[in-house]
Amino acid sequence: MTPSDAPPIGAVPPRGPRPRVFSGMQPTSDLHLGNYLGALRQWVAGQHERDNVFCVVDLHALTIPEAIDPAHLRARSRSVAAMYLASGLDPEASTVFVQSHVPEHTECAWLLNCVTPLGWLQRMTQFKAKTDGRESIGTGLLDYPVLQAADILLYDTDEVPVGEDQVQHIELTRDIAVRFHHLFGEVFVLPKAVVPKSGARIMGLDEPTVKMSKSIADERPGHAVRLLDPPDAIRKAIMSAVTDSERETRFEQASPGVRNLLTIWQVLDGRPMAELEAEVDGKGYGALKKAVVAVVVDALAPIQARYAELQADPAELDALLARGAERARGTAAATLARVKAAVGVGA
Repeated sequence: MTPSDAPPIGAVPPRGPRPRVFSGMQPTSDLHLGNYLGALRQWVAGQHERDNVFCVVDLHALTIPEAIDPAHLRARSRSVAAMYLASGLDPEASTVFVQSHVPEHTECAWLLNCVTPLGWLQRMTQFKAKTDGRESIGTGLLDYPVLQAADILLYDTDEVPVGEDQVQHIELTRDIAVRFHHLFGEVFVLPKAVVPKSGARIMGLDEPTVKMSKSIADERPGHAVRLLDPPDAIRKAIMSAVTDSERETRFEQASPGVRNLLTIWQVLDGRPMAELEAEVDGKGYGALKKAVVAVVVDALAPIQARYAELQADPAELDALLARGAERARGTAAATLARVKAAVGVGA
């Protein structure tokens, strides 16, 4: 590109042929089956059709500092990154890194803070839920959606795969970007939320009206299947899953707990729901649960084996994450330079 062909300072660069995808998870607890079926498995399936950026968002884990053990957070961040790779993400096809290894995230978040109205943050549903009944909160708990917006906007993201409960955050990201454009000119790609059609919302085994949660799993055995659980633990959790006193295994007529088990089975097995329903028709919930145990154990076995390999060779994992952070910074630094030029700061 010659100087005369270059885009003006602050302009969005030309887009490549593949859509850019960004997503991430907090390293607060062990990942569970809901994380895998709702996110990781989807990431892996589309990694060669899209330009993917996947981040361990360790800075977001600091929003409740009194609950953080520094050594645990550091180890957990590496563990979650290893689980990304063990689940099938190819570090050559996808950029995989730890958020705090790329300082552009926090610098961009400050610049976005300065254009984000306080009322926008106070109306966020998750902020209201997390602060209900608390006398005092940290600024980070209010402000983390702006850091999340920076995470997404830094990579010229086209699509953000999320559960339905996170769609509001992507809408806020777009609102912040549009407000920035109104004040300083267009520098960001506006992302859109993409909710997977299947397996996006796996419910708790002990309470099938509540989404499977890392925080609840820490408190209640049997709530979730963790990705590193041995077969006996997986069997115990699934065989104890809440169902009902009936024998209905047709998805549309079944109770929430049975639908949840059928969903897990169908997403991992891949066959049409009608075929699975016919396989356990009239056999009771014991047969359904045994089928789910078998498919979950089979699916997690290779993931657990690869995870053990990565944990046994810390140098390999560190090298992969360092390379991912370097690649991420190449894009993030370019975006941040546009942002700083637009607002008139920096060199």
